[in-house]
Amino acid sequence: MNGKISPAFIQAKSPPMRFLRGFTLIELLLVLVILTALAAVVVPKFTRRSEQAKITAAQADIAGIELGLDAFEVDCGRYPTSEEGIKAIVEQPANADGWRGPYIKRGLPKDSWGNAYVYQCPGQHNTNSYDLYSFGPDGQDGTEDDIDNWSER
Repeated sequence: MNGKISPAFIQAKSPPMRFLRGFTLIELLLVLVILTALAAVVVPKFTRRSEQAKITAAQADIAGIELGLDAFEVDCGRYPTSEEGIKAIVEQPANADGWRGPYIKRGLPKDSWGNAYVYQCPGQHNTNSYDLYSFGPDGQDGTEDDIDNWSER
C-alpha cells in the first residue's frame, strides 16, 4: 500500500444509502397516533384530579371562614347579618361591639372558580346560624355541585 485509501475501501465501510434517509411518513404518522392515544387516556385523569383539588380547596376555604365567623360570634355575641356579610370578619361593622378582628389574616378568599362565597344569616338550611356556600364548578346556584356548610360530604 502506498498510504492512500482506495475508494473501494471507503465504500465497503460506509453504510448503504437506504439507512441514511431518516423516518418515513408512515413511521411519523404511527408515532403521532400512539402519542395521541396516550394523551387521550392520560389528560382526562389529570383534569378530574384538578377539579377535585378545586372542590377540596373550596371546602377548606369554607371551613376557614366558619372559624372566623365563630370567633366573631364569640366576641360580638352574634353572627354577622346578611347585610354585613362575611366581610364583617375582616372589616369591623358599625354596630359590632367587642369586635377583635380581623378574624382571617389574608382577607376573604374567592372560591376556586373566582366567585365570592355566599353568606346568609339566618340561614335557610342552618336556621340557628348561617348558610355559607359556593356555587361550585358550574357557577350556578342550587345545583348538585354547590359546596356548602350544611351537607354531609
